[in-house]
Amino acid sequence: MSEVILEAKDLRRDYEVRRGFFGGTGIVKALAGVSFTLSAGKTLAVVGESGSGKSTLGRLVTMIEEPSAGSLVIDGFDLAEATPQERKRLRKEVQIVFQNPYGSLNPRQTIGAALEEPLIVNTELSGKERVREARAMLARVGLRPEHYDRYPHMFSGGQRQRIAIARALMTRPRILVLDEPVSALDVSIRAQVLNLLDELQREFELAYLFISHDLSVVKHIADEVMVIYLGSAVELGASATIFKEPRHPYTRALLSATPVADPAAKKERIILKGELPSPFSPPSGCPFHPRCPLVIARCKEAFPPTEIIDGREVACYRARETAAVPAG
Repeated sequence: MSEVILEAKDLRRDYEVRRGFFGGTGIVKALAGVSFTLSAGKTLAVVGESGSGKSTLGRLVTMIEEPSAGSLVIDGFDLAEATPQERKRLRKEVQIVFQNPYGSLNPRQTIGAALEEPLIVNTELSGKERVREARAMLARVGLRPEHYDRYPHMFSGGQRQRIAIARALMTRPRILVLDEPVSALDVSIRAQVLNLLDELQREFELAYLFISHDLSVVKHIADEVMVIYLGSAVELGASATIFKEPRHPYTRALLSATPVADPAAKKERIILKGELPSPFSPPSGCPFHPRCPLVIARCKEAFPPTEIIDGREVACYRARETAAVPAG
């Protein structure tokens, strides 16, 4: 069994924002209580519509922001109780790769300098040792030695994403948060980068928190899938289980929109009514109830308790009934 290196319990993140010039302030509940574990060598994919809280979760895990409530334990250390020295060490253990690699690279900095920078900040390696480490990592992600002294604008999108991955790995982290890492790439390049991530995960036994809206990619790369709606986790389980028999109505709607390569396959698209509710004033009870085709009275009264059904966690009053409903 793989070692659990990250455990999140009831993570929440609220933001206080202004509502127009005369509107005063309001509270945005970006994350409304999410719990999960992440194991070495495994990939947990986080999926949901834009505005569901996926990227907010990524910022909490990478310690870019602090949770408003809940606990986050990394490598045995509870972040709420960790000392500044422990936090500094833990930041080396968790790194992030963003969707837009060009935006995350300094256009005035050579690739070699960008790769060396994490070592300057986090280690006491000599200049020669840093160069050696950076060149070795550059080669490991499939780039050539002459690329070391070039600038970001001289590379293609796929090459820049390889550079971003290399930089994230310079401190030898145990966890990588991958925030839509291939969504901006061409399909052929996307496959190459996904294969690289798979190789690196096996080589370094990395744990991936893979944030994505592309369920075809998620099906290929994820060991587990967590579905988030309006800041709440509604279904969590093994990837094969979720894709074969989704139990939450929102999960079923997401999967029904995933393209299928087989033109002969019959698939019924589930069209959700309405828009994603505002996080300023989320609905009472289950946040999905205004758009849910299976809504009943108690869905509007209280958030459903999380149950374990057929090996997955699901928060839905009617989850046990959905097995009889075709997945589409």
